[in-house]
Amino acid sequence: MMSRSLLVLVATLLSGVFSAPSPPHTRRGVTPLSSAELSSLAPFTQFARAAYCPTSKLTGWTCGDACNALPGFQPTLVGGDGNFVQIFFVGFWPLQNTIVVAHEGTDPTQLVSDLTDVNIIRGNLDSTLFPGVSSSVTVHDGFRNEHALTAPKILAEVKRLMAAKNTKQVTVIGHSLGGALAELDALFFTLNLPAGTAIKAVTYGTPRVGNPAFAQLIDSKVPDFRRVNNELDIVPIVPGRFLGFAHPHGEVHIISPGSAVSCPGEDDATDSQCQIESVPNILEGNILNHLGPYEGIYIGTIFCT
Repeated sequence: MMSRSLLVLVATLLSGVFSAPSPPHTRRGVTPLSSAELSSLAPFTQFARAAYCPTSKLTGWTCGDACNALPGFQPTLVGGDGNFVQIFFVGFWPLQNTIVVAHEGTDPTQLVSDLTDVNIIRGNLDSTLFPGVSSSVTVHDGFRNEHALTAPKILAEVKRLMAAKNTKQVTVIGHSLGGALAELDALFFTLNLPAGTAIKAVTYGTPRVGNPAFAQLIDSKVPDFRRVNNELDIVPIVPGRFLGFAHPHGEVHIISPGSAVSCPGEDDATDSQCQIESVPNILEGNILNHLGPYEGIYIGTIFCT
């Protein structure tokens, strides 16, 4: 029997085998990242890596290299089983005075993983969780349903920690499917936390989550948003734009170790150094780049050491 992880990858990646021609866009040019800017991403990469570790190790923050790279982090809520519910954790990071919420992703080496990627249907967001969002905004049904499994519990803990730690900063992080959940979190927290809360999102190898209206909503509500793509990773180009999906702004494309660029716009950055041009379809990509290295750091279950 095919593992759920493989079903996830096959169903999602097949949606990007053929890509519709890109509409014409004005080239605005990329901005190279300095070595300092690249290095500043490392802590967030380690949080994304930690989310693949067993909950027993996350509770005591003893998950090996990833946890050791983030001394002082205080996990307060750990959940999921890595099967029917993606592993997640919430905690306080004193170094940046922020609450951190991180989600496990889909790992091609994992025997059992989330099946939600199989459903390529788009639907509206739950108005209870996402109040005031227009019906023109649609997202991947599977991502939406997975997010809803843990959203209320995570929100309650975030609110409790914000009060306990006297902070108005929340950072959401994830890789692969976990990146999609973090993207939804970014909007969810913006709509449900007090005005003045600073939401930061950093995702890695994230597939497209919703339609252009959703991408534009992220643009307007979550200005501090970065989605990091690694070299020829094929996951960020699926589901295909021809299926009505689009990425928000914030692309950072690692071209090679030590070299990365910030790409302009949303999913319309057609510069040759950005993901759409680098990987026009999945046949020209490399799935191994999905796992890293993200500036020397690999993300996935087998890298929880």
